[in-house]
Amino acid sequence: MTGPTVLSVAYPFAPVGPDPVGGAEQILTRLDRAVVEAGGRSVVVAVEGSQPAGELIPLPRVKGEVDGAARRAVHERLRAILAEAVAEVRPDVVHLHGIDFDAYLPEAGPPVVATLHLPLDWYAPAALRPVRPNTWLVPVSRRQAGDTVDARMLPPIENGVEVDAFSPDRKRGFAFALGRICPEKGFHLALDAAKAAGRPMVLAGEVFPYAAHRAYFEQEIAPRLDRARRWAGPVAGAYKRRLLAAARCLLVPSLCEETSSLVAREALAAGTPVIAFPRGALPEVVEHGRTGFLVKDVHDMAQALNRVDDLDPDDCRETARARFSARAMTDAYLALYRRLAAERVRAG
Repeated sequence: MTGPTVLSVAYPFAPVGPDPVGGAEQILTRLDRAVVEAGGRSVVVAVEGSQPAGELIPLPRVKGEVDGAARRAVHERLRAILAEAVAEVRPDVVHLHGIDFDAYLPEAGPPVVATLHLPLDWYAPAALRPVRPNTWLVPVSRRQAGDTVDARMLPPIENGVEVDAFSPDRKRGFAFALGRICPEKGFHLALDAAKAAGRPMVLAGEVFPYAAHRAYFEQEIAPRLDRARRWAGPVAGAYKRRLLAAARCLLVPSLCEETSSLVAREALAAGTPVIAFPRGALPEVVEHGRTGFLVKDVHDMAQALNRVDDLDPDDCRETARARFSARAMTDAYLALYRRLAAERVRAG
């Protein structure tokens, strides 16, 4: 059976490719590859320099800080690019991944799927109640979906990771933290916990060109760094996988309602326990006392750092393989694409 034609639209300020930084970009990358492997056509609208498995329609990169004026200019350009792409590509489905998707939602035409990668209260109210027909919202966890009864909200499709891409390694002594460096991720608290526990730590991630993100790094992260608590900057590919596998544990001190935490799933795939605040869907990812610890504050996180050696890396790997398969995720989306395309054909 020929695969679907899918026009995917990335968040317009972050590139996609073989190993992108953001969770939404990682999921889009896996789906792009899955469409191609299924014999379909994958066309991706993303910032220039992106490297999808399918075809790229490049969006000009913002030079300098991403402020309100830059957003408005990019959204205007993206609306024009999308209108042209829908007419030329004639996709079975348009799949939107950005938090700002309502600013460039295509006009009536093919079915639209918008995956809600972030907490629901971060989206504009209109985004969660689209008036455009044949527009569907997909949460990424049971916790995120909550008690929502809106007919446009489909059942969750949980994010998956390439478990077999991660190999367990001999554990070193350091704790690890990885992600976007911004206030809501709470990495300053992880540094405080590592220091209180007397444990070395490596923090890695990307500081994106937003004023609040840069200020957070300069004011809250940099002053906490020392010879034992080190900054690694952006990491990707094999180096990222080696760090995840060698770490004693992963720290996830998030202060926002995490919808999925791909990095926690990747850590478990590498046989690395996770110590996390129980925000959002993290209790669905971390089995307290088996694959990690759910802690309430910096003091508890420091205490857990001294207990993490009691956990079995094989339990972490087993959990990731059973519950967080990338194949299960991509199969679910491919089935959704085909169903929506078939329903459109039946409707004429």
